[in-house]
Amino acid sequence: MATLTVQSITESGLEATYASADAGGDTFANDTTNKIFIHVKNGDGSDHTVTVTPTTASKEVAGFGTMTKANVAVVVTAGEERFIGPFPSGAFGTNPAITYDAVTSVTIAAVKV
Repeated sequence: MATLTVQSITESGLEATYASADAGGDTFANDTTNKIFIHVKNGDGSDHTVTVTPTTASKEVAGFGTMTKANVAVVVTAGEERFIGPFPSGAFGTNPAITYDAVTSVTIAAVKV
């Protein structure tokens, strides 16, 4: 599992650096700002699914009972890209786990606005 460096978008712009998706999955240092996203590019000829798994899957919420947070699973269509997020730390923790159905020609960057 590789740890992605979170890159900040600033007033002067950001030329993001992308890493190859790791077959064992990726993670990044999450924070409480809810301003971190991942940008996934799929250069392959096949669609790929990117899944981010919450660390807290369910929580008791007064007046609502037990609330469940599902995995975030996004299909990145062949030859396209997706911004995914944000990832609230209450559900996804400090190091969200990102997995892929396949990593052929898939690159990723973690960005913070």
